[in-house]
Amino acid sequence: MNKGTTMKNWMLAISLMILGGSMSACATGGSGANWKEEVLLHDGQKIIVERSVERGGRHEIGQKPPYKEQSLVFTMPISNETITWEDRYSEDVGSANFLPMLLDISNGMPYLVVNPMGCLSYNKWGRPNPPYVIFKHDGKAWQRIPLKELPTEIKAPNLIFSMPDIKVEESGKRFMPAEMIRTITEGYRQPEYKTILREAFPDAAGSCSEMIHTNNGWEGLGFFKFQESYEACLKYCDRKGVSQQNCPCETLFKGAK
Repeated sequence: MNKGTTMKNWMLAISLMILGGSMSACATGGSGANWKEEVLLHDGQKIIVERSVERGGRHEIGQKPPYKEQSLVFTMPISNETITWEDRYSEDVGSANFLPMLLDISNGMPYLVVNPMGCLSYNKWGRPNPPYVIFKHDGKAWQRIPLKELPTEIKAPNLIFSMPDIKVEESGKRFMPAEMIRTITEGYRQPEYKTILREAFPDAAGSCSEMIHTNNGWEGLGFFKFQESYEACLKYCDRKGVSQQNCPCETLFKGAK
């Protein structure tokens, strides 16, 4: 083997080592978990909710994959109707969308309060303040409703909210009684997760800057704000594939048309 060939082999080996190192910086894979929670309703009744979570997708080495999909299944107390809520992988946020925090029933109607999971989901769902997305089951399907339509008697989070599958794993159980859930929720630091707030408050977005979904992913609001005019901003929205509904130009250049 001549000197040139030896050098080429060494360069190939080094390249493979570098490639292997870069590939090891993140990983793919997934895992699933399912369990039952005893959910205390506002009127003192209890229902059993079957929960499942599947994790999957790219993630840093040593960290768990993000939530890929999840579901809640429960039976209505009087009608015995089985109702399912599902949250599946969404390409625009790269994971599932929500973290469920409250399930309750009022006048025979189930309501679900969830929190957008991560900044992309928070932007996708309109940057709500307080940071809740509310669903009501109308007898056929789950429909999003404004916070003002959530019955006022519904106020206490009753589902394991933060990393529920990990909390269940740490407990060593597959059935989480209502008292244990209450102990967990009372340990949350932020007031908006200890009770359902009804008024907007400062810093509800935390560190989540405002972003707009485009045909290339997400762009910061500054790209739209720094356009030279309202018309230029509209053209930028059109060029980036931003729908009229989501285009921020009307707000940014209000009065400048």
